[in-house]
Amino acid sequence: MSIRRGAPYADRIEENGRVLIYEGHDVPRTKDGPSPKLRDQVATLESGRLTQNGLFLRAAADYKSGKESAEPVRVYEKIREGIWTFAGEFLLVDGWQEVEGGRKVFKFKLTVNFDEADWAQNTPTDLPTGRLIPTDVKREVWKRDKGRCVKCGKKDNLHFDHDIPYSKGGSSLVAENIQLLCARHNLAKSDQIE
Repeated sequence: MSIRRGAPYADRIEENGRVLIYEGHDVPRTKDGPSPKLRDQVATLESGRLTQNGLFLRAAADYKSGKESAEPVRVYEKIREGIWTFAGEFLLVDGWQEVEGGRKVFKFKLTVNFDEADWAQNTPTDLPTGRLIPTDVKREVWKRDKGRCVKCGKKDNLHFDHDIPYSKGGSSLVAENIQLLCARHNLAKSDQIE
């Protein structure tokens, strides 16, 4: 997903980061064919096999009908070319098709995968919080921390980490509470306040 300016899909975040509306996949580009952005998104291939859109749509329908549990989806956000960050695990709860820009596109509703009662109990009401770290905050942190782990200086497998953990009421909305850590240091820190 991406909500940065000029992103190729119209993804959006709602309900203070608890809900993502994710746009489906375009048809593949063909050598002499029209731009995928001019063609309807499809749920099935000519062979009858389901596309990713079709698989998402079926999973959402199975959940809504009570046939299956909501499908967990790991969401990554594109910060800029070659830089993706893990945004968390969400549950696929709905899917539909709508007309946008003169073509049919799929939209999928994903809700954050966590216990609502636990969130309410652990989130102070006087601090602005949101589960997702906004793109502008990630960019500010990336620039401030120079794209390196603040503990060891590594440049690969980096994570955006809350100084005061989200589970303990830490805000995702201010760069002062976010730092870059490599996977090793992030796992070692866990949900501790340092």
